[in-house]
Amino acid sequence: MAEEKTEQIYTIPLDTEGYPRWKKANRAVKLIRQYLSRHMKVEEDKIKINAPLNEAVWARGIRKPPRRIRVKATRVEDGVVEADVVGGE
Repeated sequence: MAEEKTEQIYTIPLDTEGYPRWKKANRAVKLIRQYLSRHMKVEEDKIKINAPLNEAVWARGIRKPPRRIRVKATRVEDGVVEADVVGGE
């Protein structure tokens, strides 16, 4: 039976308050993985963050990631979830 593709758009809050400035963008990427893992019901290691999403998080450097980001998550074969940025962010 062919597995159907599931697409969902999420607005993920990236609350990096209370973390050192030199770790904020790294923490934001981890928060995206945790959020998608919880909502798409897959393990964190099966989430692939595409380059445009990673560049959107790191656009203002390691010290100032965005406060929130819109992400399109697509479940593909073998339970892998691909995450991509939505819009012109």
